[in-house]
Amino acid sequence: MTIKTYKGFFIDLDGTVYAGTNPIPTAKKFISELDARGIPYLYVTNNATKSQEDVVAHLKAVSGIDAAPEHVYTSGMAAVDFTKKNYPGARTFVVGEPALQRQVEAAGLLLVEKDIEVVIQGMDRFVTYDKLATASTAIRNGAAFIATNPDVNLPTENGMMPGAGSLTAFLKISTQREPLIIGKPFGYIMDGALERIGLTKEEVVMVGDNYNTDILAGMNYGVDTLLALTGVTTVEDLEEITNKPTHILNDLSEWRFE
Repeated sequence: MTIKTYKGFFIDLDGTVYAGTNPIPTAKKFISELDARGIPYLYVTNNATKSQEDVVAHLKAVSGIDAAPEHVYTSGMAAVDFTKKNYPGARTFVVGEPALQRQVEAAGLLLVEKDIEVVIQGMDRFVTYDKLATASTAIRNGAAFIATNPDVNLPTENGMMPGAGSLTAFLKISTQREPLIIGKPFGYIMDGALERIGLTKEEVVMVGDNYNTDILAGMNYGVDTLLALTGVTTVEDLEEITNKPTHILNDLSEWRFE
C-alpha cells in the first residue's frame, strides 16, 4: 500500500532489516527499490558500539545489502554531533567502545581522563569500576552527562543482556543527575538524521519494528511512521496502543512506491 509519497526514509536495522544474524529478505527488496529510484535513506540505529564501516560490513554479511558509510547514522554519531555543536572542543570522557572513542576524536573533541567537561556514555562491554567512577566524579563536579541511548537490554543468542541504559542507570543513581539521552525515542538523533539527509520533517518517514523506540521517535519528532511487524512489536501489542503508527505493514514487501 502507499498512502503518501516520501522523499526520504529513516530505517531501523535490527528487527527491520535483519534479526540478529538472520536476514529479513523483504527488507533487501525494499532497499533495492529505494536505490533503483534514487530515494535517499539513512539507517538510524541506537547501536553506538559500531562505526559506520562496521554497520556496512554487518549489513553485507548478514543481509547481502550493499551500503555506503554515509547511509549509516548511529546514536554514537548523534551524541558526538550534539557535543561538537554545543560543547566545541570540549574535554570529553567516554564510557564506550573504540568506535565511539574514535568518533569523539574525529570530531575535534579532546579525549581525556582529567578536568572533564563532558561525559558521553554508551554501551561498553569492557567497562570497569574505575571507568564508571571517573565518569561519576566528573558528572558530580559539573560535567555534562550525555547518554547515547536508553536501551536497558539487548537481544543476543544467549538471551537479553544489559545494554547502554543499564550503565546509564548506574551513573544516574551514583550522581543523582539525569542525562541528556540522544538516541531513539528521543529527538536529538532525529535532528542529526534530518540534517544529514537534507529534507524536512514532512518529507521523511521513520521505518522500524519497535513501537517504543523507532515509532515513538518519529511521533515525538513530528514525522510519519511505518511499523513493520517483523520484530519487537506485534499485532497484539498494537491492540493496546491508542496512538497508532501512520502505516502498519506485515513486512516491507507490502509497501508500494508510486
